[in-house]
Amino acid sequence: MATLNDEDLQTLQHEVQRLLGRCLLRLQQYERLIKAMLAHHRLSGPIHDLERARAAQIDGTARKTLGILVSDLLGSYVVVDEMNPPEEATANSPENVNWFTMEMTLGLSGADFVRAENELRELVLLRNNLVHHFIDQHDLGSSDGCRGAQETLVTAYSRIEQHLGQLREWADDMEKTRRALSEVCQSEMFKDLVVNGIAPDGTVDWCASGIVSALREAFGALAVDRWAPVDVSVVK
Repeated sequence: MATLNDEDLQTLQHEVQRLLGRCLLRLQQYERLIKAMLAHHRLSGPIHDLERARAAQIDGTARKTLGILVSDLLGSYVVVDEMNPPEEATANSPENVNWFTMEMTLGLSGADFVRAENELRELVLLRNNLVHHFIDQHDLGSSDGCRGAQETLVTAYSRIEQHLGQLREWADDMEKTRRALSEVCQSEMFKDLVVNGIAPDGTVDWCASGIVSALREAFGALAVDRWAPVDVSVVK
């Protein structure tokens, strides 16, 4: 009889382990997705070195905890109403460098933002309880404790699924915006603006024009003590 009870308890414990593992796998999927969103919703840097800037952002999110990721997401991608232009990135850009800044955001009303913030904090708390405190909260050495743990894990999984579904919707919106931006960036109008400094109305931003960029490159190759002779040819 004791052996049968032991076997029954082991079966209950194995089911707890299965349900807990299921929750943790979903949480890892959530963390992977939120890291990808944070790594790609914003990009700022010299036009000639954007790939390095993107790689640095990806690396910067790799070792962050879920709590930090959620804090980063709120106020950067998930914002209240419309996001103001990224003035800080523009102000900190070096002089005489063609600088690119792109930022995608999801604007919510004040009430929706507060609700989203509370729900995300709830998810972080749920994750921390599962990872750090679950054994302390449930007596897995008894059948009643195991059954209570199973009920908790079923409820937790449902909440995690809801959060993951919401994040996937946000990620889909971001991807649609990224595709639209990609189409714009591949247009001749965009190339004229970025490469040659020619605006759609025909005006020219000489600081961003191709000829000025070429002169700056020549200056960098020929300058001595910040002066460059104008009668030297660098034609190859």
